[in-house]
Formats: sequence, structure tokens, C-alpha cells
Amino acid sequence: MKIRAQALLFDNDGTLVSSLASVDRCWARWAEEYGITEEFGGVELHGRPAVEIVADLLPADVVPEALARIESLEVEDVPNDGVHLLPGTKHFLDSLPADRWAVVTSATRRLAEARLDAVGILPKTMVTADDITRGKPDPEPYLLAARELGVDPAHCVVFEDAPAGLAAGRAAGMTTVALATTHEAHELDADLVVRDLSALSALVIDGGVEISVRA
Repeated sequence: MKIRAQALLFDNDGTLVSSLASVDRCWARWAEEYGITEEFGGVELHGRPAVEIVADLLPADVVPEALARIESLEVEDVPNDGVHLLPGTKHFLDSLPADRWAVVTSATRRLAEARLDAVGILPKTMVTADDITRGKPDPEPYLLAARELGVDPAHCVVFEDAPAGLAAGRAAGMTTVALATTHEAHELDADLVVRDLSALSALVIDGGVEISVRA
């Protein structure tokens, strides 16, 4: 299978890097600090902006302070083995022109930059939770990335590991590639499902990039 695109849009955590252990560690400490460990037990963290999670758990007047606290905890945890590259990430990104791809993450810019800098990824274009009003599964983050790259959404490919992110890509009218890094393949609704980026190769062609599944 080959997919042609003018722009490639990547989720970060679970797609390019993994910081799941750090996320679990930091949020557990945060919940303990705010005395909400019981309420926190069933909360889905992955792929959601922190502001939405915090707003679901705490009174509105506490949200700004609590949001700043979880951001600080996660940024401070980055050097504590808080992030590492997933298989295939560096090779795949190195094969792409800098103006043909973007990172689209639910993290804040401060946190996203800390994690990406730690593993040597420097995207020219990045959309973060600070840039949007509605997070995934709303299409806003991916539509904004397409606009910043100057590409029609129909000519973009979204790379995601989470159902909410894939739903955002579909709602934006984009082709979706799912990476089975944090969910089972059968849980992921996408045009193509692979284990991770090491299963793919990219070839720069006139007007864009051709993505193929490695033999």
C-alpha cells in the first residue's frame, strides 16, 4: 500500500516518543497532592489536553494553579528518563523535508518542547494545547496544522496512536495512519494500521511524499 501526501502530521506521545511512564508517575503525584486519588482512578489521560482533565476533576477557581502544577511536574520529570524515542521515529523524520511535516500534540508548548528537545526532535511547525480552543477528537488541531503548512486538509496524512486523535484526523478530512503502540490494532479505526513508524518508509516526490509499508 502506498499513500501520497503533501504534508504529514504527527501526534507526539505514543507516536513519535513515549512518555507514558512519566505521565502516569506525575499525574499520580498530582492527584495525591490535590487529594483526589479516588476520583482520579478512572480518568483517561492519554491524548487529552491537561486543561480538560483538570477541569473535570477540580473546581474552576483551582484549575489555573492545578494546571500550572501538573505542567511543572511533567517538565521537571523529562530528565528523569521521562521520554524516549519510539522505533523508527528518527529515521522516518530524517527522510522528510522540514516544511512537509508538523507535530500536533495535546501537551502544552512548554512541555512538548521539553520532551522533543530531550530526544533531539526539532519540528519547524508545531501545534500545541496553547494554540487551540478545542482539543482532539475535535479536528481543530489538525486543521490548524494544515493551515500553517499551507496544505489542503485532503492532502494531509495524520499519524496517531489514540482513537481520539484518529477521530480528529478523520473529522478534518485527512488520511489516517494508526500506530499500535498504546492500543491494540483492532481498537484503531484508520486507513492504515502498523505497529510503529519502523514499519514505514517515506520517499520525497514532486509535490509531496509517498509513504509505503516496508516489506
